[in-house]
Amino acid sequence: MEAEQKVAHVGLDCHKTFSRVTARSAENRVLWRARWEHRDRRALREQLRRLPPGNPVVLEGTFGWAWMTDELEAGGLCPLLASSRKLAGRRQARGLAKCNRLDADLLSELPAERTRWWAIWLPPQEVRQRREWLRYRMALVRTQTALKNRVHGLLHQHGIILDVSDIFQGAGRRALQRLVGPAASALPPSTRAALRGYLQLLDHVRRQIATVTREFRRQVARHPVAERLRTIPGLAYILAYTILAEVGDFDRFPDARHLASYSLLAPRADESGDEDESNPRGRHLGRAGRRTLKWAWIEAAHSAVRSGGVWRALFDAHTDGGQRNRRHGVIRVAHRLCMVAFACQREAHDYQPVPPPRPGSPATRRRSKRPGPGQPNVAMVPASS
Repeated sequence: MEAEQKVAHVGLDCHKTFSRVTARSAENRVLWRARWEHRDRRALREQLRRLPPGNPVVLEGTFGWAWMTDELEAGGLCPLLASSRKLAGRRQARGLAKCNRLDADLLSELPAERTRWWAIWLPPQEVRQRREWLRYRMALVRTQTALKNRVHGLLHQHGIILDVSDIFQGAGRRALQRLVGPAASALPPSTRAALRGYLQLLDHVRRQIATVTREFRRQVARHPVAERLRTIPGLAYILAYTILAEVGDFDRFPDARHLASYSLLAPRADESGDEDESNPRGRHLGRAGRRTLKWAWIEAAHSAVRSGGVWRALFDAHTDGGQRNRRHGVIRVAHRLCMVAFACQREAHDYQPVPPPRPGSPATRRRSKRPGPGQPNVAMVPASS
């Protein structure tokens, strides 16, 4: 018990069934190492209570951190998340092997650093639940797409062509029902059974997607940030909810550029040698960030361009009227949408087609009125000497 009271900070390498723990003193000296099992949750909580309240506990931001941070907060401790990429870079720079004990040791050293270069944002439980809803719907949509592909494959395998634009709606769905009916003879029995099962699964998945979509609408209607996002062209309920879930808190970004980088929309350079400003090479979008957030901005950009106005003009300006580099033009629009969304949240106002003048600009600067002829405090003619 005396050793636990001397602990100043802890590194916890969390795995599926156990965690390796390294505790250090205020002088950054290793006090003890332990292995905590996860199966007995009551014993784990008792071990957490032995640590001094408010102690920082550093975890790696990989699989399994969410429930562990909840347990740490319930035990009165202060969980912190470390970037797995930065931790791997530090391990490689030191030439250390990848093992559980060394990982816990590295994590326990981080709170003693002068700056928190290693820290990443720890989403609160509300944001994690919102993301869980989003991941659930994404999985359902992927399942729906896979089922549709299976149906198309069965029809193609037997040379059946349905002369409709969408075989899963209206006349197309009625034609599929006739193919699986008891009097149908165009397909063998095994294929009819498989097609009937795929259609039943597809109906069930669609009902699940509709249920989740209604939940999205309820949450967006109750959240002022999401409602403000919906005023931006191209952002409907699904995309507004996606951006809200992936960003979490707009205030954690110091400016719009950081949000664009987090959204994988900021251009980066990978150059070496002489610079050629006329034909820059090695420019690409970022790779470390939220890919789902990038997808949401790009989908919103496509809708904004179709809506016309300033967004279509921006797209045409970078694509010569849509004749070349259309992908780059969409990314430009997505980047601008991201910047506009950040400005709307920072200023707490809805989107306006004409942006308000910036503070300090000539439009907002008060021009001093020069006194002219006829004003009470100025003579109409120069005073005689």
